[in-house]
Amino acid sequence: MTTTLDWRRNRDMWVRVLEKQTGEGVAAWNSRIRKHRFGDEKQLRTWLSERNVTGYAQQLLVMERFGYPDFVLATAEELIEKQYADAPQLRALYDAIVKAATGGGDVVVQARKTFVSLVSPRRTFARIQRAGKTRVNLGLRLDGQQPVGRLVRSNLHETMRLQIPLTTEAEVDAEVRRWLKRAYVENS
Repeated sequence: MTTTLDWRRNRDMWVRVLEKQTGEGVAAWNSRIRKHRFGDEKQLRTWLSERNVTGYAQQLLVMERFGYPDFVLATAEELIEKQYADAPQLRALYDAIVKAATGGGDVVVQARKTFVSLVSPRRTFARIQRAGKTRVNLGLRLDGQQPVGRLVRSNLHETMRLQIPLTTEAEVDAEVRRWLKRAYVENS
């Protein structure tokens, strides 16, 4: 089973965090914030911090006051389309990676502004990130694994120390599927 998510799920989580942290919802906080007429984000963040509203709850209220970034409002498909708008061959490569990754387990596909995470029931096991006009990097969470063959060092994310650079759909072969499966199993 594959589910593709965007930022809306995160917003719902941020709302729950705010309610748990403060005992009040978005409407109550927005009402308070409107009374103060904050001129900029820094003033609002300082005021919220003084009231022990931090982290995701604070970020939510800042976006409520000053506007949500486009990528937070976009659907998953819109985020992915934008990433590959000028490189349809890379979109086909992205689709091939997702198909290979989702064939053998319960994988959630989380679209972000510049990358897509592949998440097992436990945690993120892979990241698909475009690298210029001709390549996509497939980052893999393989703790303790050393670079070997097509598996090279990566700086995509601190948990993704290894990656496989890919340029064509044909490169999403049995070897890539094995690495994806291993990363999924190790992180499930």
